[in-house]
Amino acid sequence: MDVIIVGGGIVGASAAFHLTRRGVSTALVDAAHPGQATAAGTGVVFPWPFPWDAPAVWEFKARAAAHYPRLMDELARDGHLTGYEAVGGMSVDREGDDAGYELLHTLAQRPELATMGRVERLPAGEPTRRFPLVPEAYGGVHIEGMARVNGRRARAALFNAAEERGLRYHKGRAHLAWNGHRVTGVSVDGEELEAATVIVAAGAWSADLLAATGTDLPLFPVRGQMTHFALPGTSTRRWPVVRFGERDYFVCAFGPDRVVTGGTVEPEAGFDLRTTAGGLLHNLSTAVEVLPSLAEATVVETRVGLRPGTHDGQQLLGALDHLPGVVVATGLGGQGLTFGPYQGLVAARLATGEDTGLDLAVFRPDRPAA
Repeated sequence: MDVIIVGGGIVGASAAFHLTRRGVSTALVDAAHPGQATAAGTGVVFPWPFPWDAPAVWEFKARAAAHYPRLMDELARDGHLTGYEAVGGMSVDREGDDAGYELLHTLAQRPELATMGRVERLPAGEPTRRFPLVPEAYGGVHIEGMARVNGRRARAALFNAAEERGLRYHKGRAHLAWNGHRVTGVSVDGEELEAATVIVAAGAWSADLLAATGTDLPLFPVRGQMTHFALPGTSTRRWPVVRFGERDYFVCAFGPDRVVTGGTVEPEAGFDLRTTAGGLLHNLSTAVEVLPSLAEATVVETRVGLRPGTHDGQQLLGALDHLPGVVVATGLGGQGLTFGPYQGLVAARLATGEDTGLDLAVFRPDRPAA
């Protein structure tokens, strides 16, 4: 075996796809933990950088933005349902039709951010026409290239495409194998699997996996409770993604009639996967406050996911100097569905010794924790 991936979320599945696509002998080991963030995410895809991002972060995001639609197109051509749709998105505001127009329009003119597409002002009432739950008083900005993604379908598409190309799958909890000099593979339920490189992409569980080697990964679980609503008799298939600028609150619609609202952010919850009364109250009260029409919607479910958070908000991506044979790829927090596919590609390149063309120093997984 050339590479073993530990973790079957969107990052691990992407790494598996990109490795097997190149003919690299690859195995994926997944404990299928309840609470995997990929399955619970809201589904908003806005990968483009902002001027205040550090140069290395800007470059990563710009490349991720270009990679996403190409990857989804390739999977679709292969016959896989990706759950990805470029439906466009709106940033709306009570103050009128600016809502960041100048900034977004300027960004969209940059050649490396061409996937943003057209940026246009929306006068008051126009956001309501495009997403009927938005109050009439709101104006905003429309970004053509924004998309939504069903995390479960996207992950399944990547995994199935990798299996078609020879991926070997092992369900179970992995333990790193260490010969005193380097990691040599993993053990899964007593079975020893050897490989030249192990990619640790186990999301919020990555720190536990590496703790056995004495590695203190600066990572912690951040519980998110995301509530899904249904609007019986109303088709939401073509509705764009919406961001309410005054509170940085996202709403995403899926067909045939579902609306998903931004959820809780609970770093103090640890690995507790309960849907709590407080979390549900927060989601319902915020949703109805922002979108009053949701008061008549059906509450379908609340999904709970554990996002992999870091002390400084930057992802963990790269090798560990003290632990040869390991590549870490996690720590995307609430942006896993946006940047996970590209993080998986970068991890695959690192695992095979390929130059990524990126400055990964700011993402070092062994950087000091505050």
